[in-house]
Amino acid sequence: MAKLPSAEDHRTPDHEIEPIFVRRWSPRAMSGEPLTQEEILRLFEAARWAPSTYNEQEWRFCHARRDGPHWADFLALLAEGNRSWCEHAAVLGCVLSHKVFSKNGKPNPVHVFDSGLAYMSLALQGSAMGLVVHGMQGFDAAKARTTLGVPDAFEVNAMFAVGRPGDPDQLPESYRDLEKPSSRKPVEEILTEGPFDFET
Repeated sequence: MAKLPSAEDHRTPDHEIEPIFVRRWSPRAMSGEPLTQEEILRLFEAARWAPSTYNEQEWRFCHARRDGPHWADFLALLAEGNRSWCEHAAVLGCVLSHKVFSKNGKPNPVHVFDSGLAYMSLALQGSAMGLVVHGMQGFDAAKARTTLGVPDAFEVNAMFAVGRPGDPDQLPESYRDLEKPSSRKPVEEILTEGPFDFET
């Protein structure tokens, strides 16, 4: 298996944190090699343990394996640019969230927030396993709802690709320069004590 470029060569945290947060990034180059069922289940096991409001656990994941019967359907949901590199993924997934509370049917205002936490848990687990995990908004959500048979009570949030690292030179040319860990805004730009005090 190819090895991901070291994020530490491109990133330096301003404050001490666990290394997994710096190491996680979103490459696109994947080898096309399949994942084992056990590896796939490890990813979703990590997502399972995410926190949620009232322990609602409102996230749901539909997925397709590249060697499985649903691969072409999932690939067809993606925007053309994403399809060009996701065709080498091992797994494509769709993140859904239940929009109402199971206990009373009332609207859940944080269903997307909670499902994002579950995806982040999956992404961190993938990073710890040396895999590529890349989330996307470039897909047809309405088509995903129809293709995947998603009920109205669920929101279609995002899609993601997972795979073993591949050769960046095999990416479409427009993506090759992007194939390195990106930096982050300093804490001072995202944190204020008290009222909103940020540039808009």
